Amino acid sequence: MTAAVSGFSRLTKAQKIEWIANAYFQDPSEAIKVLAQYKNSDGVLQQLHDEFTENTISNYYLPFGVAPNFVINNERYTIPMAIEESSVVAAASKAAKFWDSRGGFTTEVLNTVKVGQVHFSYTGAVTKLERFFEFVQPKLMESVASLTKNMEKRGGGISSISLRDKTTEIPNYYQLHCTFETVDAMGANFINSCLEAFATTLRLEALSYTDFTPEEQMLEIIMSILSNYVPECLVRATVSCPVDKLPETEELTAIQYADKFVRAVKIAEVEPYRAVTHNKGIMNGIDAVVLATGNDFRAIEAGVHAYAARDGQYRSLTHAAIENGIFTFYIEVPLALGTVGGLTSLHPLVKLALELLQKPNARELMEITAVAGLAQNFAAINSLITTGIQEGHMKMHLMNILNQFGATNMEKEQLVDYFKIHTVTHNAVVTQLEELRG
Repeated sequence: MTAAVSGFSRLTKAQKIEWIANAYFQDPSEAIKVLAQYKNSDGVLQQLHDEFTENTISNYYLPFGVAPNFVINNERYTIPMAIEESSVVAAASKAAKFWDSRGGFTTEVLNTVKVGQVHFSYTGAVTKLERFFEFVQPKLMESVASLTKNMEKRGGGISSISLRDKTTEIPNYYQLHCTFETVDAMGANFINSCLEAFATTLRLEALSYTDFTPEEQMLEIIMSILSNYVPECLVRATVSCPVDKLPETEELTAIQYADKFVRAVKIAEVEPYRAVTHNKGIMNGIDAVVLATGNDFRAIEAGVHAYAARDGQYRSLTHAAIENGIFTFYIEVPLALGTVGGLTSLHPLVKLALELLQKPNARELMEITAVAGLAQNFAAINSLITTGIQEGHMKMHLMNILNQFGATNMEKEQLVDYFKIHTVTHNAVVTQLEELRG
C-alpha cells in the first residue's frame, strides 16, 4: 500500500506529478510524458484550466464536434457537442437533416422556476410555527434585499417562500420551500446565498419570538441548499409530419414504420429496463450540448432522471403518436441552464460554442438542448426498428480498433471497405490487419 502523502495541495504541480508518477507507475517517466502531452502550451490558458478545480496535473480532452442543419423554430443552427461516444454526433446530424425538409423542430419553454430549500427541526406545535412563519416572511425577504437587487433588475428574483410540514416522514422536520427565477444564469450561487440568509434570519428571529417556549426558540437549521430537481423548469421540443413523409424500407411501409416507432416509444413508457437505456440515449445528445456550453451535466442528469420517475416508475422522456394521418414525436424535459456566469465567460471553447449558437439566452439554450436530445432519440429508434443499433456503432468500433493498432490511412481504407460486407469483431479486425501487413 502506498504511504499517505502530507500537504499534497501545497506542492507545486511538478512535485505533485513527480510524487504520483513514482508512487503509482512502473514507468514514472512515461506517466510524466503522457501528462505533459495534454498540457496546454499557452501558459495563460493552462493557468485558467488549472484554476477551474483543485490539484490539477494535466488536462483531460473530449472531442468537440458539431451537428449542422438543425432548424429550430424556423432558425438554422449548428449545434456544438462535447462527447467521446461514437456515432452520437453523426446520429444527431442525420436526424437534423431528415427533419430539415419536414418543417424542422418546434420548441416551447413551459416554465423556468428553480427550487431551493431550508431544512430545519422544530419541536413545538405546528400552528405556532405557522403563525411564526407569517410573522417572519417579510423579514426573510428583507434579509436578501442586497442579494436580489441586481437579479430583480434583470427580471428575476425570489418567486415564493412556503412552509412545508414534513413531520410524517421525519419527526420534527420542516422546510422553507423557495422558488426562484434566475433569468440567464443557472443561479446556483445566487440561490444558495439567498437560502443561507433565510436560514440565519429564521434562526435568529425564532430566538426572540415571544410566542415560542424556550425549547421552541431553539429551532435548529439542518441545511440550506438548492435542489437540482426542477420539475417546473420545463421545455418541450416537437417534430411532426404526415405519416407518408416518414421513411420506407424494403420491410416497412411508411405507416408500418410509424406504427412500429410509436410502439417502440410506448415500450419505453411502461418498461423501466428499456426506459433507462432509451433515456440514456437522449442524454447522449443533451449532455453533449450541456458540456459544450459550460453547464453542469451532473445536475442536469440528476434532475432529468428524477423527472422521469416522478410518478413512482421510471419512464420515457419522449412520446409519440399518430393522429389523423400525422406523426408526432416530442420530449418534455427539465433543463436548468445558464448562459452567463460559471464557465460561460471563462472557458474559451464555451464562449465559442455559445457564439456558434448565436449567443442564446437561457430559454433559447433550453430549447436547443432539448432538440439535441429529441434528435438523438429519433435517430436511435430509427436504427432500432430498421437496421439495428449496431450498424453505426460498429463502424466507429472498427476505427477505434484500427487506431489502437496504429493502422495507416491506406490500411484503414482497405479494411473499411472489407468490413462493409463482413462482421466487425475485435479478433476479425486484428486478423485482417495482420494479413495486410504480411
